[in-house]
Amino acid sequence: MHVLPIYNAGTLKNKNIQYTIRDIPPRVDKRLRERSASYGSSLNQVAVLALSQAVGLDEQPHEFHDLDDLAGTWVNDPEFDAAMKAQDRIDKEMWQ
Repeated sequence: MHVLPIYNAGTLKNKNIQYTIRDIPPRVDKRLRERSASYGSSLNQVAVLALSQAVGLDEQPHEFHDLDDLAGTWVNDPEFDAAMKAQDRIDKEMWQ
């Protein structure tokens, strides 16, 4: 049986490269499997996405939602303003 080489003069013919990764820590395995289940995708797809993101090649930019629910919700509160102003006072007796 004749086997074609993957590389031909430095050019990659097969664009799908396979890796074997050993010694995956249990915490990493657990998290990858959790993401796989929550995304409804294969463990391989989640692992490739994680590797892509880790090396800065993820296709979609990160969109963070840390404080989105607070944006634009500020309400003026005179009592709060007074309490904050009181905290700015310096007790001269304490600093002598």
